[in-house]
Amino acid sequence: LDKTDVAVLVLDAQAGEMADDRALLRLVQARGIPYVIAINKADLLKNRPEIAPHALWVSALTGEGIDVLKKRIARLGQSVDAPRQLVADLLSPGDKVLLVTPIDASAPKGRLILPQQQTIRDILDAGAIPLLCRPEELPIALKALHAPPRLVITDSQVFSKVFQMLPAGQPLTSFSILFARFKGNLAQTAAGAQTLDTLKDGDTVLISEGCTHHRQCDDIGTVKLPRLIKKHTGKELAFAFTSGGEFPDDLSAYALVVHCGGCMLNDREMMHRMNLAASAGVPITNYGITIAHMNGILRHALRPFGESEQQTF
Repeated sequence: LDKTDVAVLVLDAQAGEMADDRALLRLVQARGIPYVIAINKADLLKNRPEIAPHALWVSALTGEGIDVLKKRIARLGQSVDAPRQLVADLLSPGDKVLLVTPIDASAPKGRLILPQQQTIRDILDAGAIPLLCRPEELPIALKALHAPPRLVITDSQVFSKVFQMLPAGQPLTSFSILFARFKGNLAQTAAGAQTLDTLKDGDTVLISEGCTHHRQCDDIGTVKLPRLIKKHTGKELAFAFTSGGEFPDDLSAYALVVHCGGCMLNDREMMHRMNLAASAGVPITNYGITIAHMNGILRHALRPFGESEQQTF
């Protein structure tokens, strides 16, 4: 339920609402999850009693009510909030945005990863112009432009390398930071990164991936980040790792949680994880913010969002 956007409670029309159904419904209501009750096997009833507005009659056998159910689910799934944007609200039509994307052993063959795809689409929706290159071609790409790009967006793993190649003052951020802002947790994750400076010998850091991709020999979550964090802190730390749906309900054993950008998690699940950390009093940050902080460029990476928004970070 912690990652459920819309709940569909299916009842047996002949059996009626059971105690387990009522218990489940209370859990759904307590979490504020939009729901609909689908009373199935309606074709077996000769007389149908009056039902609540959030319930409807359906029949999996005859198809009765199925289209209405689909439309109800779609309507409940629509966010009441204003549509959010990854980067489009920072751009004007015609702006050039340079995406610096490393293609290494961990990159999928023949395609870009989801955060890159979504960012490109958001740039196009703004009427701006996405330009792509690898870090190796960044100097050539910059020389080919008649004017500096409105924004440079890069991968967390090459944050420092890209920053050093850019001219002073060039706006720069990362995919991880954009996703933290998009999912509404940038203030919490930016604050959590400060804990990297106060970790002590013996502290345990939880590094959590939202997806379950195949681990590479130099995987960012299990290899690169622990190495970088140890170097930054100079402390003897312990590390724990989770991936996919495995995320502990009890975070009290950890001094810090470092999470991926969460592109494969829906908003409700990501917010549930953030709330678990807040309730336990455990700082939480993400990959890109962690790397930017350790390289001393976090403040620079937050500048593209404007002064008023930066004050919340």
